[in-house]
Amino acid sequence: MRLLPALLCLVMASPAFPAAPCGGDFAAWLSGLKAEAIAAGHEQAVVERFFAGAAPDARVIKADRSQGVFRKSFLEFSQSLISKDRVQRGAANSARYDAVFARAEREFGVSRGILLAFWAFETDYGAVQGDFNTRNALITLAQDCRRPDLFRPQVLAALRMYALGEFDLDTTGAWAGEIGMVQMLPGDILDKGVDGDGDGLVTLKTSAPDAILSGAKLLASHGWRAGEPWLQEVIMPERFDWGLTGLGTQLAAEQWAAMGVQVRDGVVANGLPASILLPQGRKGPAFLVYPNFSVLFDWNKSFVYVTTAAYFGTRLTGAAPYLAGSPDPALPVEAMKALQEKLAARGHDVGKIDGILGASTRIAVQKEQARLGLPADAWPTAELLERL
Repeated sequence: MRLLPALLCLVMASPAFPAAPCGGDFAAWLSGLKAEAIAAGHEQAVVERFFAGAAPDARVIKADRSQGVFRKSFLEFSQSLISKDRVQRGAANSARYDAVFARAEREFGVSRGILLAFWAFETDYGAVQGDFNTRNALITLAQDCRRPDLFRPQVLAALRMYALGEFDLDTTGAWAGEIGMVQMLPGDILDKGVDGDGDGLVTLKTSAPDAILSGAKLLASHGWRAGEPWLQEVIMPERFDWGLTGLGTQLAAEQWAAMGVQVRDGVVANGLPASILLPQGRKGPAFLVYPNFSVLFDWNKSFVYVTTAAYFGTRLTGAAPYLAGSPDPALPVEAMKALQEKLAARGHDVGKIDGILGASTRIAVQKEQARLGLPADAWPTAELLERL
């Protein structure tokens, strides 16, 4: 289940191609793309076969414009994705592919917990990989003028895979062109794909070992640090300077401990820089996050998705369910948009006015809370909206 396939999601590394025009007449645009492919060295006959019957897919554009799921709060989002069944199947897959996960940790330094979490969220452990024609999805998004610089190279990467005999024209996947159990773009498969089962092929749709090891190599390429944690749930002291929380402030883990921050299970990772993350403010769950947490944003750009995946990764490696607390109610979508408009009017960069509490909006909220003398925990409330 790719909730936001690569766009707000992680834009994976891919071969470098020059940006190209977008929009306009589809046939004319496609002719230009074919010419670029031939100029890049592809045989004309291969190019013609690859693009034969290609057509834009209106469903892709609709999916791209519909991102309401990311307006959910962390508690809503995590509770919708994490179930007892999904935890149990995670444990079963961990045992079934124990040797593969051990290899991922040995060769790439990536914990099985985080790999299992992404595998679960992306495709429900391979069960739901998407039914969009991959070639047409990529072509649709390449012609669309929102992100042609991302998707045009991916079309050409899929063409390269086709020329190598590694891509069928009826390949299906997520709406944004990702393929397989861990949903990777063609450029990433070419660059980071791993033959995990030794059959000489990288088949992310049908081979769990290939998918697991390819995902591990991808995370390692983005800077995952071997043997280090990514997130720990903590209990915060009653009195605390909430303005120190958030990803913008890093202190050594032991410094947080000296301030009264207590890890629920285990101990802090002494010597590592860490931040205090309060996804729903000081009254909700609290986490200590380490450098590996930031790496996850290279997989998916959504704050709530990454936080949920990071937490689920700890659950799958033995952590207890989080303490939900009793956070103040989340602002409705229209109220959140109104808040973003007010923040923007005060000079804050909140990005798109979309009703989504992303990282930039959280930073702006925290600054305004501090200015108004409110607890600066980056969780927007009705009181903050009223006072702005």
